[in-house]
Amino acid sequence: MDFTGKTAVVTGGASGMGYAMAERFLAEGANVVIADIEREALDRAAHTLGLLGDVLAVRTDVSSEESVQALADETIERFGGVHILCNNAGVETGGSFGAIAARSWRWVMDVNFFGVLNGCRVFLPLLEEQPEAHIVNTASVAAFNTGTATMTPYATSKFAVLALSESLDIELRARNATVAMHLLAPGPVKTRMVEAERNKPADVQLSAEPERIAQMENLARLTAEVGLEPSEVAGMVYDAIQDGGFFILTHPEHALTGVRKRLHWMETGEAPAPRIAGT
Repeated sequence: MDFTGKTAVVTGGASGMGYAMAERFLAEGANVVIADIEREALDRAAHTLGLLGDVLAVRTDVSSEESVQALADETIERFGGVHILCNNAGVETGGSFGAIAARSWRWVMDVNFFGVLNGCRVFLPLLEEQPEAHIVNTASVAAFNTGTATMTPYATSKFAVLALSESLDIELRARNATVAMHLLAPGPVKTRMVEAERNKPADVQLSAEPERIAQMENLARLTAEVGLEPSEVAGMVYDAIQDGGFFILTHPEHALTGVRKRLHWMETGEAPAPRIAGT
């Protein structure tokens, strides 16, 4: 794809991987729409990215189909079409299973899964108007790994994104659609995901369980020590769009290890042990 003059929409675009994707797309000549729930971060990102190219910033709650529709409407009004959609917004909260309230589950699923679903449902008809278009759904290496302590809602939501993306990819290819699917499944990346609870609704309660606190501290340490730079991930996304690859695995061995553990479990009945993030 020649990105010159194309339009890319990136949710969760005010920071982290979303910001890096927007930055890379702009460098390649695209127009970019960044969507985010954080108004101040969105304004800062729009100012900085606006120095590189044509940027539209739209405050968006991806859990609301109406909000995502408004994002699409503003995109079409400004740029006339859309060629790339990156459903990248995500959150995380958790604890031991019995301590996770229903509202916490709803928040994670609403953003991580229904946010992706809303993006696909709203934007797919617009993308299909183009001779070539792409959807990049952000899952996680957690989509291939169960049992990470205190992170069950997150893993569940990312498994759902994996199933949605694979199913939609198969359907689109079966009818020779012009839209290509890609699944981004990152491992440790230097983003603010470990601080995702900063955006939680007021009625979502944080866990004070020692296991949960230790898990988040370990994840933060791991991210700082071995996490990839978001720009590296953005480069992988760009390459996948160019070569048509479905799976974008920043840490392929982590993903493959999870798949192998599940296959061993299915074949032998030997369940894997609980996991600490990064192991």
